[in-house]
Amino acid sequence: MLSLLLMGVIIVTITILMLIIVNLISKKTSMDREKMSPFECGFDPKSSARLPFSLHFFLIAVIFLIFDVEITLLFPLIMCLKYSSLGNYFIVLVIFIGILIAGLLHEWKQGALEWTS
Repeated sequence: MLSLLLMGVIIVTITILMLIIVNLISKKTSMDREKMSPFECGFDPKSSARLPFSLHFFLIAVIFLIFDVEITLLFPLIMCLKYSSLGNYFIVLVIFIGILIAGLLHEWKQGALEWTS
């Protein structure tokens, strides 16, 4: 019985030591090159957190969300093809895609898709 208890203590001790060693070896510094580089979202991690973020980034993100939601609305149109005539389906599809293209052209003319630094 004592040998089983001793064996358990040895296993737990070795496990804890291995966890500590692995934790010490794999520590990453907070000054890592990747962590200090600007994020993809336009924030600079070296600047103050109280500064306002880029309005261009926000505008591009909103445009992406709008067009992404509209693209997901195209998928049910495929299922509607079974239940409607080909002429009606074509008219609805042309109107929907026309609205998407008109919105894209409007954003393009407004300069919302131009990234200025």
